[in-house]
Amino acid sequence: MFKEKLNILLAEDDLNLGILLVDYLEAEGFDVKLCKDGELALKAFHSNSFDLCLLDVMMPKMDGFSLAKAIRLTDKKIPLIFITAKSLKEDKLKGYDLDADDYITKPFDEEELLWKIKAVIRRIPENKSESRVEIISIGDYIFDFNNQSLTISGKTKRITEKECEILRYISGHRNQVIKREELLKELWGENDYFLGRSLDVFITKIRKYLKDDPELSIENVFGVGFIFNVPGKQDNG
Repeated sequence: MFKEKLNILLAEDDLNLGILLVDYLEAEGFDVKLCKDGELALKAFHSNSFDLCLLDVMMPKMDGFSLAKAIRLTDKKIPLIFITAKSLKEDKLKGYDLDADDYITKPFDEEELLWKIKAVIRRIPENKSESRVEIISIGDYIFDFNNQSLTISGKTKRITEKECEILRYISGHRNQVIKREELLKELWGENDYFLGRSLDVFITKIRKYLKDDPELSIENVFGVGFIFNVPGKQDNG
């Protein structure tokens, strides 16, 4: 078991239940991030580090199965437990087909959920950094964060650590306005003119790296920042 607190992502649109679970799990020593829909949960997942995800199936904007699929594109190993009112065999099989670690049907006792969580986290490696595999699909590209590579049509290009950090961040906020100041503070810890110029250079390089998929673009938003335009559903960031 880890000595530090484990971070749990809880995606639950029933806020009464969500708040109840947050209070209970935090009293048991966990840190919990509650999100009221699938899209917010996906954004939180890409912006934070979690050790386990509790996903409601029926949610607005993005259902739990779609959310799990998107999470799995980024992290193949993070434990997933579905929380749902559905008890149909087909739904459970679909959950397990997405490599879910467990499945609990509403209504349930909080202690039962805690037992399931403890059973799952006992299987997490002691070295959490080794358990996270970050492989992200971006259009026709496969972005391997850990190996600092971009692959398209069998051709792989190595990119720098800072380029990887920027690409991961903008991929996690795709198809939405990304404020320059927030990106700078997230990756450099501060926002100033010279860092802004460095960011512009990195963005120019990343545009060139992604040029073989013409449907991808990093659009400047004057006075604000950027939009990373990625076609199709937001399935991984």
